[in-house]
Amino acid sequence: MAVSPGPDAPEPISRLAPALRGGVLHEQDWQSLTFLHWRVDPAIVAPLLPAGTRPDVFDGSTWVGLIPFRLANATAPGFRALGPIPYAGTFPEINVRLYSVDGSGRRGVVFRSLESSRFAAVAAAHALFGLPYRWARMSISTAADRTISYRSERFGDDGFGGAPGPHCVVEARPGTADRSDDELAVFLTARWGLHVARAGRTRFIPNEHPPWAVVDAELRFLDDELLAAAGFPGLADRAPDSVLFSPGLHTTFGRTAAG
Repeated sequence: MAVSPGPDAPEPISRLAPALRGGVLHEQDWQSLTFLHWRVDPAIVAPLLPAGTRPDVFDGSTWVGLIPFRLANATAPGFRALGPIPYAGTFPEINVRLYSVDGSGRRGVVFRSLESSRFAAVAAAHALFGLPYRWARMSISTAADRTISYRSERFGDDGFGGAPGPHCVVEARPGTADRSDDELAVFLTARWGLHVARAGRTRFIPNEHPPWAVVDAELRFLDDELLAAAGFPGLADRAPDSVLFSPGLHTTFGRTAAG
């Protein structure tokens, strides 16, 4: 007989997303994602998470992710019938994220920072969801040998203008070994929502998408200051413990719920 988890136990990890309740609020595509992850002591991450959440743990560690990709074809929250937002709905992004679980057992991510090349997207994400987006000069390019280069330099320390702030350069080459069912890969990618501290409360924003197609990848170059700016000095000085790549997928987001 199956035993239901207790109220504090994390929900089971699954590549299959639970259905969104209350309908779809907005949608977007995630393209050409490289996932760099480092093992970190949960005690270091715990103070950085929103109230009511704790570090999610795999193999005795929690994990810090540096994930560059292209966000594309985003629709405006509540106005998805109008189609993708022109210009501001497509841009390079690099985020620093942590892994969380709340008292209801919902696993999610917590963003420490998100770089974007579109100021309108930065301002909207701050105003609508309280997400720590930062405005940056960014680019993505692919070489003949399939190595993808992601580059970013923040406009000011806070991403709202000023002298150059933290920068990041990632060069990675996708492999061919399928990692879609790898336990760690699923733990890191099959996250069906995000926890956000908003107006003194913790909120959960659910999302839904098809199962990830994930392969191994080779990190060829890393010059990063975003991890240190997000509270993890020295982390980028050592090689990541996991390097993965996905060509991407289409995702939808539901309405914010209490954390």
